[in-house]
Amino acid sequence: MHVDDGENRLGELLLRLAKRARVRQVGRLAPLGLTPAQARALGAIGRFERPPRMAELAELLGVVPRAVTPIVDALEEAGLVTRQVDPGNRRATLLVLTGSGKRMRTRLHQARAGAAEDLFACLTEAQQATLQALLEKVEEQTRDEHGPRHHGRSRESLPTGEAPVL
Repeated sequence: MHVDDGENRLGELLLRLAKRARVRQVGRLAPLGLTPAQARALGAIGRFERPPRMAELAELLGVVPRAVTPIVDALEEAGLVTRQVDPGNRRATLLVLTGSGKRMRTRLHQARAGAAEDLFACLTEAQQATLQALLEKVEEQTRDEHGPRHHGRSRESLPTGEAPVL
């Protein structure tokens, strides 16, 4: 096998598995009544140490602020999020998870974990740990190579020190 063929195969394999993981997650999220974008937003809101502003959510998700408005509208309509005036800047709006939103966030986490368990069930625990370590190494090495995903925001300024949302 030529080296380029192996590199191409690895990249193609990673892309195919990422697509399969997404399909499994979407299947697990569907019964919860949320779109993938709504699920991402709900999960992101819950990772902030304090209620985020709409612009902060947009930045974390890597989208323009106007793109989060319909997503937040749907989350608010579902009773998962409320908007509150920011006491520090009355022109800004804070996004606060409701009790239902916190419970839904837990269910989302469980659904995603279940999808990942299904995908990697063919591997032993040791193989899963090895794969995770290898992927973490690649992720760490390439994190800043392609520029920040979140419009100039460093990893350190992300909420609670977590990695960016995918």
